[in-house]
Amino acid sequence: MKAFWNGQLIAESNETVVVENNHYFPPSDIKSAYFKPSTTHTVCPWKGTASYYTLEVDGKTNMDAAWYYPETSELAKHIKGYIAFWKGVEVTE
Repeated sequence: MKAFWNGQLIAESNETVVVENNHYFPPSDIKSAYFKPSTTHTVCPWKGTASYYTLEVDGKTNMDAAWYYPETSELAKHIKGYIAFWKGVEVTE
C-alpha cells in the first residue's frame, strides 16, 4: 500500500493492517520528514486515545491528517504505533 498527499509519497508498506476500512502503516514505513507531531488527541471507545500528526509537504500543511495510538486497549494491540490517514490523503495499492 502507498499513501500520497500533495503529490508526494508519504508512506509505503507491504504490511499494513486494516481496521474499520483504514490501512494502518507500520511506523518504520512512513517518510518521517513529512510528519510533525500535533497536540490533538481523540478517544476511541475500543482502541484507546489517538495522537495525531500534521503533514507538511512542499510548503503545504494538512493539519492532523494522520493518527496513531501510542497505547492501545488489548483489542487494538495489533495497531499500536501504526499510522492511518484521512483529510485527502490517498491510500492506494
